[in-house]
Amino acid sequence: MYQPPVSKVLTALGIPHRVFRHLGTVSSLEQAASERGQVPGQVVRSLLFRLGEGKFVMVLAAGPGQISWPALRNYLGQSRLTLATEAEVLAVTGYRIGTVSPLGLPTPLRILADEQVFHPDEISLGSGERNVGIIINSADLRHALGEVEIGRFIYTQRG
Repeated sequence: MYQPPVSKVLTALGIPHRVFRHLGTVSSLEQAASERGQVPGQVVRSLLFRLGEGKFVMVLAAGPGQISWPALRNYLGQSRLTLATEAEVLAVTGYRIGTVSPLGLPTPLRILADEQVFHPDEISLGSGERNVGIIINSADLRHALGEVEIGRFIYTQRG
């Protein structure tokens, strides 16, 4: 069976995971969580921010929590940052919005993770393919990421 890009990376690293293929189109984080047998806080979103010309950082956020822009700017020492455009996301990550993962990136990228990402034992994240998720133990994801910076980047955490 065809393996999505992130599954190939995890397999090569010897990290256990499951590929979850949704039966239809996923239109919300809540739907993705429900179909995967999870709560929204177990779904990890990979968000790409532009720090300046050609400079990007990825932030991993658990569930529906909103990024605290002041906290993120303060942590990065940046007075200004913006979300990357759809074209920038594809160019920098190799993935389309809705499929982005911190794994299997074409070039190394600084990765920050909100502390809530690693709280549940089991989480899911983008696979690099639409309507397909990767279900993985949070400790295994942390191991696969290597040099990930952990902090408080979310206003509220629900689910």
